[in-house]
Amino acid sequence: MLIPCPVCGMRDAGEYHYRGDATAERPPLAEEAAEPWVRYVYERQNPRGEHLEFWQHVHGCRQFLVVRRNTETHEVFEARLVGPFGQGE
Repeated sequence: MLIPCPVCGMRDAGEYHYRGDATAERPPLAEEAAEPWVRYVYERQNPRGEHLEFWQHVHGCRQFLVVRRNTETHEVFEARLVGPFGQGE
């Protein structure tokens, strides 16, 4: 699988480390109940098809990316740098 790094160009997925689901919504920092945090940290979907994921280019520029790809075919549609505070934009 090839991932188009916005900084380094097209690179093999072996240069990257998967960092998780980019669609998970983090609870507010003021949230004191454990259940929303347990869901956020441990409970993940395993979607089939197009999905947004966080990846880090560990053997390159070390930037964090949001990658839009198909989890069935591994086709990568786009990759962009993560915006301020990990918002993906």
